[in-house]
Amino acid sequence: MSVTGDGVASRSANDRHEVVIVGGGMVGAALAVLLGEAGVEVALVDARPALLDAETVGRGQPARRVSALTPVSQRLLEGVGAWAWMASRRISPYRYMQVWDAEGSGEVNFSADQAGMPVLGHIVENDVTLAALERRLEALPSVRLCLGARVEGLEGGGEGRWIVLADGRRLSAPLVVAADGVRSPLRDMAGIALSERETGHVGLVTTVRVERPHGEVARQTFLPTGPLAFLPLAVEEREHHCSIVWSTSPAEAERLAGLPRDELGEALAAAIGHRLGVVTVLDEATGFPLVQRHAKRYTLPGFALVGDAAHGIHPLAGQGVNLGLMDAAVLAEELLAARRRGMRLGDERTLARYARRRRGDNAGMLALMDGFRLLFGARHPALTLGRNLGMGSVDRLVPLKRLLLQQATGQRGRLPVSCR
Repeated sequence: MSVTGDGVASRSANDRHEVVIVGGGMVGAALAVLLGEAGVEVALVDARPALLDAETVGRGQPARRVSALTPVSQRLLEGVGAWAWMASRRISPYRYMQVWDAEGSGEVNFSADQAGMPVLGHIVENDVTLAALERRLEALPSVRLCLGARVEGLEGGGEGRWIVLADGRRLSAPLVVAADGVRSPLRDMAGIALSERETGHVGLVTTVRVERPHGEVARQTFLPTGPLAFLPLAVEEREHHCSIVWSTSPAEAERLAGLPRDELGEALAAAIGHRLGVVTVLDEATGFPLVQRHAKRYTLPGFALVGDAAHGIHPLAGQGVNLGLMDAAVLAEELLAARRRGMRLGDERTLARYARRRRGDNAGMLALMDGFRLLFGARHPALTLGRNLGMGSVDRLVPLKRLLLQQATGQRGRLPVSCR
C-alpha cells in the first residue's frame, strides 16, 4: 500500500486506477480490502489526515459509537482477515435478545439456540472494526490511500470517471464508488436524487456501567417517546457495561443530554424497569438526528453508491452497517466476476446487477424498520393492545421467531460468496 497526503509525494497529477473509492469508513475500507486482495488497483480517498492509532483502539473505556454486527458480517470480516485482530481487542457477543413494550405486558425473547447459531451477533466499537480493516489495507500493495484529501469535483461518464481533489490532483478510473456517508458530496455531484423521511427522532448515545451482569442479552424497550436499547459490552471480560441508543423526540433528547450524569443514569434505569439495577453513565450523551434516506438509484455509468451514501436506516434493529457491508461484498463480487471476463469495471451491466441485488433488500429492510417505528410509536389504546398481544403470540411461535431471527442475523436472499 502507498499513502499520499499532506507532506507525502503523490505519483502524478493524473493518476489512473481500476477503482477509486471515496470514503474510508468501515464500508469503503471493506470494499477496498475485498478488491485489493484480488489485486485490483484501488485508490481509497478520505479526508482524514491519518489512519486510526491501532495501539489505542479498543483499549480503556468503550467508544460511544458501536455497531451490532451480524454473523453474516462476521463471516465477511473473518474472510478478509480482520476479525481475529478485532477479537484480540474488544468484541462483545450477544446470545439473547429481549424486546418489550413499556406500555404493556408484551415481550419477545430470542436466543441463539433458536436461530441454530452460536451467537446472534456482536456489539463492536466502530473504531475497532475500522482499525482492523485499515491494518489489512496496509498489507495490500495494490491499494493506495489518499489521506487528507477533499473531493471538489466529479467528471466523466461511461468511458471513465475523474475525481478532482482540492490540491489539484485528478484521480481517474473506469469506476468511482461513493462511500462518503449520509450527506455524500459525491452523490450530490453525480446528481443522484434522494428520498428522505424525517423520523422526528434524535438518537442519543452514551456508555454506561450496570449493577447486574447483562448476561450477553441485547435489550430493547419501546417507550412512548421511542425505543431504548441497552447493548451488552464485554469490558475486561466482565458483563457490566452497555452501549446506549435512545431514540426519542428532539426536545426530550436535549433534556436528557442536559441532565447531570447521575440523573441520566436514574432515568435510564427507570426506563427499562430497573432490570439491570443501578445504571452509572460513563460518558457524555450526544445526539444525532435520525432521518431515513434512500437513493433513487444506486448506479450511473462508471459510478456506484454503497453504504450510508445509498441508504440511511433507523437504528431500531442495528442493521445500518450490516447493510453497507453487504453492499461492499456484493459490489466486489460483481466487479471481480466482470474483471475475470475481461469487462470494464464501470460497465453498466455489471453495475446493474449490483443494484438489483442490493436495492430491493435494502428497501425491504428500510420499510420494515419504518413499519416497526410507526407501530410502536402509535399511542391509540387499540394498537397498544394489539401489538402486546402480537408480541406474546410471536414469543410462543418458535418457527416464526426463527424466521425473524434469519432476517435480523442477515441470513436472507442470495448472499455473496465472501459471506457464506
